[in-house]
Amino acid sequence: MKMSNIPFGTTDWSQIERTEHFGETGRAYWRTQKFGDIRVRMVEYTPGYRADHWCEKGHILLCLEGEMVTELADGRVFTLKPGTSYQVADHAEPHRSYTKTGALLFIVD
Repeated sequence: MKMSNIPFGTTDWSQIERTEHFGETGRAYWRTQKFGDIRVRMVEYTPGYRADHWCEKGHILLCLEGEMVTELADGRVFTLKPGTSYQVADHAEPHRSYTKTGALLFIVD
């Protein structure tokens, strides 16, 4: 990822429009900013959310609240709690996530 032509700025995430995305179960609410090819999101997963697909997009993801479980297509499972993160490259390892309790994430991709 190369970051260029992005002037200094701040984001009040409460002022960014929230969009709704349905999972296999539950919902995700995204607040999204774009900076060139870089997408930055604050994502809230409702309790019981489960992704409806295996994702192959690369991300850097930080759990801010709640708990989220990410499973990889090879069977490995990782649990994120507040203050923990993961990173994965594009097309490196298909992954999908779910949460029993709900979660708030900060994601850069």
